[in-house]
Amino acid sequence: MKVSRAIIVIALVCSMGRVYAEAPADPNGKEKTMAVTIQWFGHASFKITDAKTVVYIDPWKLKDASHDATIALVSHSHYDHLSAADIEKVSDPNTRLIATGDVVKQLKKGDVLKPGQAIAVGDVNITGVPAYNTAKKFHPKSNDWLGFIIEVGGKRIYYAGDTDVTEEMKALENIDIALLPVGGTYTMDSSEAADAVKFFKPKTAIPYHWGDIVGKQSDAEDFAKKAACTVLVMQPGDAITLN
Repeated sequence: MKVSRAIIVIALVCSMGRVYAEAPADPNGKEKTMAVTIQWFGHASFKITDAKTVVYIDPWKLKDASHDATIALVSHSHYDHLSAADIEKVSDPNTRLIATGDVVKQLKKGDVLKPGQAIAVGDVNITGVPAYNTAKKFHPKSNDWLGFIIEVGGKRIYYAGDTDVTEEMKALENIDIALLPVGGTYTMDSSEAADAVKFFKPKTAIPYHWGDIVGKQSDAEDFAKKAACTVLVMQPGDAITLN
């Protein structure tokens, strides 16, 4: 696993609340998967790429217009997740937009994905996971808002969306990378996110929903200290590559 900004990784390094780890080697000496890169733009916005596919999740406040998206995923219609201008920046005429019903209705384009449903785009499989608050009013379960399981490059990547710890989250299996909100107020906080990973046991987790609108870096670092898995605390613009 490589981390941008010239960070040297030697097995397992902990520094300033961040944890970085090498991807485990195949004991048979064979590569089972292709390299997958995850970039965090800040808040809840990610880019996931392998040799064939570029997936954006909730693009927001992007500096550049790349027009390179194979797939654009939008988890719900709150303004910090649905940005028509940023979707335009990443899209070309062939980009597949997959989103919740309210997003598709607002943008007047795209394919609706509901919790429990799956859509395949080439070699990539996208499954909708319910994302909702259990004791808050901001994200009702009845809205059918989403997290996503993204199967790309032989990896299972879970993007939780704006959510608390839910029974559906606890039941997830075989997650390689979990992208989890930790800022509290509108979502689960760092302690709750750390409790969540005890149930579904991802290999690695990346905290988001901090540093803009709500949450601080200290929330991400608190999650890193408490979580029972490898945690990567990234800065906006950072990217990691998993081999």
